Amino acid sequence: MRFIIKTIFLLATCTGVAAAAPLLITTEHSPPSSMRGADGVVTGRATDKIRELMARTGTDYKIELLPWKRAFLMAQTQAQTCVYSTSRTPDREGMFKWVGPTDEAEWQFWGRADHSFPLNNMDDARKLRIGTYIGDARDEYLRSRGFNVDAVNNDLVNPQKLLLNRIDLWAVGIRNGAPLPFNPEWSDKVVPLMVFNRVKVYLACNHAVPEELIEKLNAALAEMRRDGTFARIDRKYDQPAR
Repeated sequence: MRFIIKTIFLLATCTGVAAAAPLLITTEHSPPSSMRGADGVVTGRATDKIRELMARTGTDYKIELLPWKRAFLMAQTQAQTCVYSTSRTPDREGMFKWVGPTDEAEWQFWGRADHSFPLNNMDDARKLRIGTYIGDARDEYLRSRGFNVDAVNNDLVNPQKLLLNRIDLWAVGIRNGAPLPFNPEWSDKVVPLMVFNRVKVYLACNHAVPEELIEKLNAALAEMRRDGTFARIDRKYDQPAR
């Protein structure tokens, strides 16, 4: 009898430890949404929202700043793992459990200020070389629709390729209040030309994350919107007009 009781106790203890495993939350370096501060701690507009969300729900977690492709893949393949800020697109709908939205973004085509081609609609863009980066939702979106994409590992290579005429357009995601997505010295040379999509971004979680936790996180997020927390965090990171 003592052996049985001891066994039950050990099983319960092990189950409790597994359930208490912290949530691993991955993200990329993408100021002002997510970035490493001077003290080494990951911060930023989306990060502050995620941290507040975890605090309100009493969720144990840790955040890792990684290259986007790796961060995204980990959330797809590892239990108890989520990734932000993830564009929720039809192609990705079944890949994750979703918490959000945490923000909204415009997808824009940027080009040289002295460009000579017309760009009035998506059909015009089909004739052009479009710079994207590997693993990004914009790359997936354009590639799946037959556009001529030229993907790189580092998105900040694309404005340089524009200036060298190695691509015609750069597919950029711009969130409210975001700074220029490149060196300000290029602001008069590389300019926005057209909005081609609008998306909402989320905390995307592996299917193994318990549904109960997903529901709790979404409920807390809705409350953060109602009580003004989202607006307060957004104001903190608003950028002055340029």
